[in-house]
Amino acid sequence: MGKMQPAAIITILALLEYAVFSLLVGLARARTGVSAPQITGHPEFERYFRVQQNTLERLIIFIPSLWIFAFYVNALVGAAIGSLFIVGRALYCIGYVAEPRKRGWGYNLGELANTTLMLGGLGVAVYQCF
Repeated sequence: MGKMQPAAIITILALLEYAVFSLLVGLARARTGVSAPQITGHPEFERYFRVQQNTLERLIIFIPSLWIFAFYVNALVGAAIGSLFIVGRALYCIGYVAEPRKRGWGYNLGELANTTLMLGGLGVAVYQCF
């Protein structure tokens, strides 16, 4: 088994979560009658759509940060922190769909994970340069 497997597992789980969010958008689109290519028209659909899009925006930071952290710091610790991102995005989805103002806990947990991975990986990578 490779040293980086924990990061690979968390990456796949994050992508599966994103796929579920994409499926939820499609289901909401069908349920609310918002036909493609529209991205507005019903509040329920719009909330699911924003969860999917916001998650995509955060994945751009999450995936490279997870792998850099796993490589330079520790893959198992990176995976543990990465799991917090996944949980945070799930909480974000639940909160945002119920009431957009309830997204805070999930958003903050995901951002804490992202920031920790990004700054932790950067710090150790820079340290190893000198």
